[in-house]
Amino acid sequence: QVQLVESGGGLVQAGGSLRLSCAASGRIFNRYAMGWFRQAPGKEREFVAAISLSGGNTYYTNSVRGRFTISRDNAKNTMYLQMNSLKPEDTAVYYCAADYRPYSGTVFSNVADYGYWGQGTQVTVSS
Repeated sequence: QVQLVESGGGLVQAGGSLRLSCAASGRIFNRYAMGWFRQAPGKEREFVAAISLSGGNTYYTNSVRGRFTISRDNAKNTMYLQMNSLKPEDTAVYYCAADYRPYSGTVFSNVADYGYWGQGTQVTVSS
């Protein structure tokens, strides 16, 4: 079992940057596939980015590719989302997610693929 805590959200002007962090409890962080999702008011939770166990594979939704970078530091039990060139449409609550996949080197992009979720952190981008 793993517990996830996000941090790093806030208010930023369009074109600015934020770095989100997701700290995970437990000693086997490197056996969990990880991902970032977001949910805007009145909308369903949507996929943002995912990363494999080792960090060697990453995947992004089209709207953030080239602006966001997902990474993880398995020694620190932490995943990151560097968000650059932010747009007002990036405004949402951002959630980190994890799933125990000890033998998988792939990435996962569906909400149903993940069994563990953080509480979310608000990102607001003003125009």
